[in-house]
Amino acid sequence: MRQTRFARNIWLGIENLLLHKLRSFLTMLGVVFGVGSVVAMLSVGEGASKEALEQIRKLGSNNIIVSSVKSAEEEALSTTHSHMSIYGLLYEDHRRIAESFSHVKQTAPAKIMRKDSRLGEKEMELRVVGTIPQWFELVPREVVAGRVLLPLDVAQKTPVAILTEYGARKILATESTIGQTIRIGGDQFEVIGIVKSESGQAQAGNIQIQIPDQEVDVYIPMEVARRYFGDIFTKRTSSGDEREKVELHQIIVEVDEGDKVEAVAAGIKRMMEQFHKKKDYAVSVPLALRKQAEATKRRFNIVLGSIAGISLLVGGIGIMNIMLASVTERTREIGIRRAIGAKRRQIVYQFLIETTVLSTTGGIIGLGVGALIPFLITYFSGMITVMTWKGILLPLSISVTIGILFGLYPAMHAAKVEPIVALRHE
Repeated sequence: MRQTRFARNIWLGIENLLLHKLRSFLTMLGVVFGVGSVVAMLSVGEGASKEALEQIRKLGSNNIIVSSVKSAEEEALSTTHSHMSIYGLLYEDHRRIAESFSHVKQTAPAKIMRKDSRLGEKEMELRVVGTIPQWFELVPREVVAGRVLLPLDVAQKTPVAILTEYGARKILATESTIGQTIRIGGDQFEVIGIVKSESGQAQAGNIQIQIPDQEVDVYIPMEVARRYFGDIFTKRTSSGDEREKVELHQIIVEVDEGDKVEAVAAGIKRMMEQFHKKKDYAVSVPLALRKQAEATKRRFNIVLGSIAGISLLVGGIGIMNIMLASVTERTREIGIRRAIGAKRRQIVYQFLIETTVLSTTGGIIGLGVGALIPFLITYFSGMITVMTWKGILLPLSISVTIGILFGLYPAMHAAKVEPIVALRHE
């Protein structure tokens, strides 16, 4: 019986709203935009967070990243074209790190450079990384074809190259390049493997940690890079060419136990301070970056939720305003219902049902709008967006709650109308 009465009240509420379709629709818009903005912003925030956390995860939770950074003094001097910048990590730094810490499992250095390449009549600039076999263990890459570096390649200083998928398409316009020869900086290299391209970078304070990404074209053995290209590079900038001497651009350090990562990182910082007069290095811990990214995500969601919550608040005020006007319009109707036996709580229920139906309908439409916006963002910009159940249920439940809270005052106001006064109302 109660279920039948409740269903009848809902239907009466819908009928009353349909009597003023345009007014009901305009009233719902505040909730529609509020819910839609909450869903869309949470989806964008979740997508950005997921992408950042995934890139940090690829660096390895037990890894430490030591990077070369141009010091402030070198930055000032580099504006002089005759000056050659000398900064960053040394081969000796790599040896010291590998030998000085008992919890260091393995290390992998990287020399990153840009070199001109030629294949037949085709010329291009390649981003080349000189490294050792351990690099592909510390920063795993899916092998598409062939193989990655072996210790024998390093020992024999064999001029071999591993291309990324991006590099293979760039150089040869095909990924079937195993066994072919390419020319890098005037020297010939045999292609022995192709690895899957990865994209992204992590942020540690004001230091960007480059992850072997889609911009990398070729990996070659470290000793070959040293012998063929040396340590002095010409860097093209908007203000002209700059000469730099950098022995190593990056060292990845793997720690054998996760709870020792912070301690080893602190030890590396102390050691670097001892041997480097200038702050031309950065020591970053992906695990710490992950925690920082998760904290940033929480703050970001709070800010987004607050902004969108204001929209929902405005929508709730709009609902209350319209329902108060509706109470005034329907004073005679309320009087008739009271006169034939309707109790005050039934009047309260009736108006609460109407406001809840109004806000819930707006919330459902808002979910559709909110789902469409992330889809369009992903389609046109390629940005990753992620919709979660939390991002759907939270704004919908808020819209229902707003309907109840902001409908309570108009409902109570309607219930207080005296039947005799209401029947006299014109």
